[in-house]
Amino acid sequence: MPDVSCTLAIAVVPNAPRSEIVGWLGAAVKIKVHAPPVEGKANLVLCEFLADRLGVPRRAVSLLRGDTSRRKVVRVAGLTAPEAHSRLGLG
Repeated sequence: MPDVSCTLAIAVVPNAPRSEIVGWLGAAVKIKVHAPPVEGKANLVLCEFLADRLGVPRRAVSLLRGDTSRRKVVRVAGLTAPEAHSRLGLG
């Protein structure tokens, strides 16, 4: 069985009152995270939030690009892009 994974473009809004998926911002999924953008805290919360929403282990979600940017690319192991979009409620 081949390894299945996908990448997701994410537009992050840190310091939100709660973590939530807002919708689309262009081709990126816009996500608010309840964490400050310092010392990687927003990145950690983003990955944990995505793993929870996608129903995959935390280790299946990794940040590929955008450590210090609001525009990020994450890799999700074990899901195709359509499966990930469906689980996030994005169709």
